[in-house]
Amino acid sequence: MTQASAGPGFRVDVLTKEYPPEIYGGAGVHVAELVRALRARDDVETHVQAFGAPRDEPLTSSYADLTELAEANGAVKTLGVDLAMVGGCEGTDLVHSHTWYANFAGHLAGLLHDVPHVISAHSLEPLRPWKAEQLGGGYAVSSWVERTAYLAADTVIAVSSAMRDDVLRSYPDIDPARVTVIHNGIDTGAWAPAVDPDRVRQLGVDPDRPSVVFVGRITRQKGLPLFLRAVAELPPEVQIVLCAGAPDTPEIEAEVVGLVEGLAASRTGVVWIREMLPRADVIRLLTAATAFACPSIYEPLGIVNLEAMACETAVVATATGGIPEVVVPDDTGLLVPIDQATDGTGTPLDPDRYVADFAAALNEVVGAPERAAEMGRAGRQRAIDSFSWTAIAERTVEVYRSVLR
Repeated sequence: MTQASAGPGFRVDVLTKEYPPEIYGGAGVHVAELVRALRARDDVETHVQAFGAPRDEPLTSSYADLTELAEANGAVKTLGVDLAMVGGCEGTDLVHSHTWYANFAGHLAGLLHDVPHVISAHSLEPLRPWKAEQLGGGYAVSSWVERTAYLAADTVIAVSSAMRDDVLRSYPDIDPARVTVIHNGIDTGAWAPAVDPDRVRQLGVDPDRPSVVFVGRITRQKGLPLFLRAVAELPPEVQIVLCAGAPDTPEIEAEVVGLVEGLAASRTGVVWIREMLPRADVIRLLTAATAFACPSIYEPLGIVNLEAMACETAVVATATGGIPEVVVPDDTGLLVPIDQATDGTGTPLDPDRYVADFAAALNEVVGAPERAAEMGRAGRQRAIDSFSWTAIAERTVEVYRSVLR
């Protein structure tokens, strides 16, 4: 491959499915914040190639689904957008793709334009077999795309050490020297405590009662059904606040509806907000909360935990994936042990024990509000000290320069 000079300045094209205003998960948050930090530098010209409707933003191009593929499987629709994105990368020195949705575009752009391809590993298809429920045969397509792109990439950036291990275990043919770790980050200026009891009441939550907040999509990965079983063991005065939408399948949506209805029949203060809230409202709910819960069974890092910590909220989370690299037990929150299946699903081997342990951890935090507040303050300081986007952008540019030499 003919490699461009690495300095003093060069162009990178960031390829992504999610980009503001169309963000629904942690990978989208990562891309938005990384691009903002890269564009604050004077040594990188950062272009964005993104799925979705047109955006009024310099150096940013958008690509809608192809009308010719309107009736196609979702994975095939994705490949159609990827093909359209490749041409937009002409003139770049390097392409950086995020998630399998954009990996195909990154792989082809690297080949077509003879430039290095960097991948950020936010999740892995082999570790999300439940997506077959959502995509059908498209899951085989997405898995093929990811494998092909990863094996050919110049460098893979894992968002945690646990994710690096997952990459090398899932794709053992990759040279370990080509997989590096750069953690996700958090904008602690945007994510900061915001006390607004009136708005919290408008959202259906009593700020004078303790509350446990869950924020996430309704997927097997996020462990929401397990969480809903655990919170049934909380004292009746504790509110359960669910900011949860975008179900993967009708089956998991029906399961969650049944569990929520069961909770609401036995206790007050069960609040389910299905629409995606503005960030300001999520921050208000987190600030008012006693604890934030992350019952994920698969989480490469878990930006949601950083967001909660930045709002000075104690975190109770599963000790899986990259979460232990973020949450410090007995300092910024509590970690719940889990024994998991090794078939890629991450399913708890003993779901009842996991649910009981999660319930015990939640009870420990909500039962000691002063300690929970101390954990929250420690969490914000950790977010500030260890997860700034300026530092992450600096390390990312170092990776770029290493493959451009």
